[in-house]
Amino acid sequence: MATIPSHNLLLPKPINQSAHSLSFKPHSTLLNFPARSSPVAVTRALSTTDGASTSSRLEPLENYGITAAEDVRRRDREAKESKSLRDTWRKIQGEDDWAGLMDPMDPVLRSELIRYGEMAQACYDAFDFDPFSKYCGSCRFTRKKLFDSLGIFDSGYEAARYLYATSNINLPNFFSKSRWSKVWSKNANWMGYVAVSDDSEATRHRLGRRDIAIAWRGTVTQLEWIADLKDFLKPVSGNGFRCRDPAVKAESGFLDLYTDKDTSCNFSKFSAREQLLTEVKRLVERYGDEEGDDLSITVTGHSLGGALAVLSAYDVAEMGLNRTKKGKVVPVTVFTYSAPRVGNIRFKERMEELGVKVLRVVNKHDVVPKSPGLFLNEHAPDALKQLAGGLPWCYCHVGEKLALDHQNSPFLKPSVDLSTAHNLEALLHLLDGYHGKGQRFVLSSGRDPALVNKASDFLKDHFMVPPYWRQDANKGMVRHTDGRWIQPDRIRAEDHHAPDIHHLLTQLHHPS
Repeated sequence: MATIPSHNLLLPKPINQSAHSLSFKPHSTLLNFPARSSPVAVTRALSTTDGASTSSRLEPLENYGITAAEDVRRRDREAKESKSLRDTWRKIQGEDDWAGLMDPMDPVLRSELIRYGEMAQACYDAFDFDPFSKYCGSCRFTRKKLFDSLGIFDSGYEAARYLYATSNINLPNFFSKSRWSKVWSKNANWMGYVAVSDDSEATRHRLGRRDIAIAWRGTVTQLEWIADLKDFLKPVSGNGFRCRDPAVKAESGFLDLYTDKDTSCNFSKFSAREQLLTEVKRLVERYGDEEGDDLSITVTGHSLGGALAVLSAYDVAEMGLNRTKKGKVVPVTVFTYSAPRVGNIRFKERMEELGVKVLRVVNKHDVVPKSPGLFLNEHAPDALKQLAGGLPWCYCHVGEKLALDHQNSPFLKPSVDLSTAHNLEALLHLLDGYHGKGQRFVLSSGRDPALVNKASDFLKDHFMVPPYWRQDANKGMVRHTDGRWIQPDRIRAEDHHAPDIHHLLTQLHHPS
């Protein structure tokens, strides 16, 4: 029977649940979980709990109709069993722009959207937000133990590189900083990670290829960062991108966050862009021409992290890093959640020319996906777009959209609150219950609705799940062998930049 280590989260008492294909295997001394009777899936859902959702217990209170709900789940299981991810992964990654997969909702696509969304959620769960921690703004776990420390065992992925950005730009409401004078870094924040699927036969069999996954951290609930945006577009070529068309533009704040660096800081002396591109180059060179194996690049992020996901995916393709030495083209796919607009219409067209596929998952009541470009955007009349196309405030979303509505969930409060409507866990909950336009909301995988209240107060009160229940045990303090309580050292050499990053950067700037 597995247990959760004391340094992990304090979780609410789990409700007995039924097995589902995307599983999370907790491990702590705080709680005991019943053993599973069904086989454990290779790639487990990040941040879900073992057993089954509270939905089976709560649905009668919502007058679902047990028979109807179980019938929906049965059809879902049958559809999922009739085809596997390994056989359909190219379509799931957007080869045909997800035509026919969203209405009705394809169960394999739903599972993958939840899985990659939970990779983005892992950035929040691992981030140190505590201003009284000397490690505030860093990742709470070392890279080699990232997934295990989050309780994500047998994820099928290994964190290959951490990503950092300098906080010396005008986004004060996005970055977290410690109140103490002696800190891990005065000018850097952890921004996410690059991971790669492992060599196990089970992982390859499930995924059908090797996958490079890039996850960017966004914002949990605070939306003040939107007001910090300069809200004007500028050519990406001015920030070092390999793009000769000055008409391709992106929001200046996103560009600064992605490309700025601080040479005086060990963690941000290379820009987030440089860190990402060198790691992708390394991994594509290592795995791109593996015999008998296909390769994919998947980028994910929530909120501002979604903007960075779009921008970095464009950059990878524009730099040609998705081409192997033998000339194979590696598909680049972006799954964003509650992400804002990033660039102008020419930016959108260029991404389409490069073959980058983007699927945006949004809550229709969320204001962030409507920003920037509240008035001048892709919905404006064509005549107005032609007139305003050159202005620095005319934005355009990229890719396909899957719009969800939290008011369709019987678990969530119907009121529209800006922060809860933007919550990632709530969006993953909506994905789990979505089967198509106009169809009944029925949780498919058994994902626990209690996760919604991890960092919000969004579940209806009669479910009796306390709001904001996620807490770090003892605020990260541990008892030393001499009996004193201390904050242990966290940063390891392995979490710094790769030793050959200079060499890789030279190759990027001067390709052979």
